[in-house]
Amino acid sequence: MFLVAADHTARGVLKSGANRMAMADRGELLRRLIVALGRPGVDGLLATPDIVEDLALLGALDDKVVFGTMNRGGLGGACFELDDRFTAYTAEAIAAAGLDGGKMMVRIHDDDPGTLSTLVACAEAITALAARRLPAMVEVFASSDDPDALIRAVAIASGLGTTSAYTWLKLPAVDDMQRVLTATTLPTVLLGGDPGPDAVLVDRWAQAMAAPQVRGLVVGRTLLYPPDGDVAAAVDAAAGVLTRKKVAA
Repeated sequence: MFLVAADHTARGVLKSGANRMAMADRGELLRRLIVALGRPGVDGLLATPDIVEDLALLGALDDKVVFGTMNRGGLGGACFELDDRFTAYTAEAIAAAGLDGGKMMVRIHDDDPGTLSTLVACAEAITALAARRLPAMVEVFASSDDPDALIRAVAIASGLGTTSAYTWLKLPAVDDMQRVLTATTLPTVLLGGDPGPDAVLVDRWAQAMAAPQVRGLVVGRTLLYPPDGDVAAAVDAAAGVLTRKKVAA
């Protein structure tokens, strides 16, 4: 599965690379998304309601997979960032709109009390989605880039909700990714980050694809705002990683 992510702006993150206001122009963002969604191998979109509705009205989501983002209250850089309230889609709204699943983010930090309220809210959302037989995509971050910290965070996130039957993980492609992936049997997708998809990141994606539970990519700014501005080429480079996994399988 290959989804383009476009939910950053709803938590006040407009920066991409060195441009702190890169994503502020909504028309330009939509243009880039339409280019990305039109490339071969792209299955769909992960976004907040405003982006989903704009692209649906523009006819860009026909026959596409769409995941709705649920929690965006943890504004980037805010003192309450880890207390990531659910301010966008609910499980009920995702089902009513005919979307394919819901996405949430949880960041594990033992010294920030906001972690606890987010864990509870994510557990409730996973349970609500599962009751409707809809997948929950849980984006997991740790308090540091240390692989051991991410492994611990993955273990915690995997236990959220009354069932893991519909839970997917969305993980950053960090160093020692193969060891990180041994921490879970849940289906997993990889995220991108900021800035563009340089050779190191593409190589990390390709290496992680060797793990059987890695099922695809869900990438946003990395592809939408590449350093050279060529959205189509950036998307095609990412799609090539998935093509190689399919051929190897």
